[in-house]
Amino acid sequence: MSVLKSFCLAFSMFSKIPSPKVEWTEENRKYLFCFFPCVGAVVGAGMYVLWLLRLKAGIFIPFSVFALVGTVFPILITGGIHMDGFLDTMDAIHSYQSRERKLEILKDSHVGAFACISLACYLLLYGAAMYLLLDERQVIFLAVGFILSRTLSGLAILTVEGAKKEGLLYTMSGSAGKRVVLPVLFLWIFLSGIVSCYLCGIWGIGCIAVSLAFFFYYIHMARRSFGGLTGDLAGWFVTVYELLFVWFAGVAGYLWSF
Repeated sequence: MSVLKSFCLAFSMFSKIPSPKVEWTEENRKYLFCFFPCVGAVVGAGMYVLWLLRLKAGIFIPFSVFALVGTVFPILITGGIHMDGFLDTMDAIHSYQSRERKLEILKDSHVGAFACISLACYLLLYGAAMYLLLDERQVIFLAVGFILSRTLSGLAILTVEGAKKEGLLYTMSGSAGKRVVLPVLFLWIFLSGIVSCYLCGIWGIGCIAVSLAFFFYYIHMARRSFGGLTGDLAGWFVTVYELLFVWFAGVAGYLWSF
């Protein structure tokens, strides 16, 4: 029963999708990160449904509508929980202050200038990449990115030390049943890699390789600048990773045309 409750907690915690209310206990959140990638799978499936609706509607729905709605769709489904971390992290990174001051900025509820600038740049870059999604395989490949972003984020949370010995991330990582959760996360990565290679061949392998490189950069950056991971940094990773992956998917279409 704790597995089902962990599933419900994953969706109530990381999305706006209605789910049964579950008590926030150590036992109930034990397998929460096993189902974190499921939220990404739902986001990817939703993006694919948007693509199908555009095809069915034909000329009645311009491609620009799909691209712009698709840009904000992940934020609408997640309620902006990861984007919030992205904005806080961008403010902290661009402050060029000490590690202690950066951690204080992460906790600050105010939005700084660099957060606003980063948000505008992010949405424009994401929207531009969405205009490159001209093939069904590209959309399916993009869906893999939503799964991998959360899988790798969960893997980092469970294996890398936290910057603080308090807070939500520390609580969740400490109560996770790692003997079960870590193999499940590696299984998610393995299956995502197979799908990527099937869809894109060598390009899919290259994208996975770049993804892993970015994953290790994220860990290095977190340790160097913040002394470890925080919830905001985890949100930063998910959003930036998905921006990279939508460009992977977009460029793939051009490679297939040659």
